Amino acid sequence: MLLVEDERSISEPFSHALEREGFLPIVVETAADARDALAEHEPDIVLLDLMLPDADGRDLARELRAASDVPLIMLTARATHTDRIVGLELGADDYVVKPFVVAEVIARIRAVLRRGRGRATRPASLSCADVTVDLAAHRAWRGEQELSLTRKEFDLLARLLRDPGHVVTREDLMSDVWDENWFGSTKTLDVHLAALRRKLDDDPASPHYIQTVRGVGYRFVLSEDRRS
Repeated sequence: MLLVEDERSISEPFSHALEREGFLPIVVETAADARDALAEHEPDIVLLDLMLPDADGRDLARELRAASDVPLIMLTARATHTDRIVGLELGADDYVVKPFVVAEVIARIRAVLRRGRGRATRPASLSCADVTVDLAAHRAWRGEQELSLTRKEFDLLARLLRDPGHVVTREDLMSDVWDENWFGSTKTLDVHLAALRRKLDDDPASPHYIQTVRGVGYRFVLSEDRRS
């Protein structure tokens, strides 16, 4: 575990609490030291303060996400909805606002690690009909055409492809793609689904790929269920 926090009044008691819970935190105070620690160690999770003395933690988060899928929890005093959305869109698995209750953060750490272990057991690729996603490379195709998808569009497609033919509820999609701590409107799901359908060249009125099950959720259409 890597804890990137420059306020010792926070990092010292927090790291002691983590140790009591069986974790082995490596504590650094700057983005430069965090980069060195990441190069030397392979932490199972990163706890990142966004207000560091030598860099904006969001820039470090971008670097981390570009190079690794290690679970990431942001720790920050920035508490606006916009800050939270930016943090989650940067690839954070959770976003904790200071001051925080240590026991709650530890519970969140355990939850993120459980989700990470679940992801590790998933297959490298998924496919149904002529749609394929490569989970490791984060690429998707419809037939021979590679699709240009945003992170959320890709995650939505992958989630639906994990259970082709089965309805995935709106609540499950929000929880799996946006995290169970998502606080915003579910209209964001509709926006991303509409964009994904356009890129699949899918007509909602006569879907070949993603079918809306009104009042419930969505399902990826199996080949034998497609309408002519």
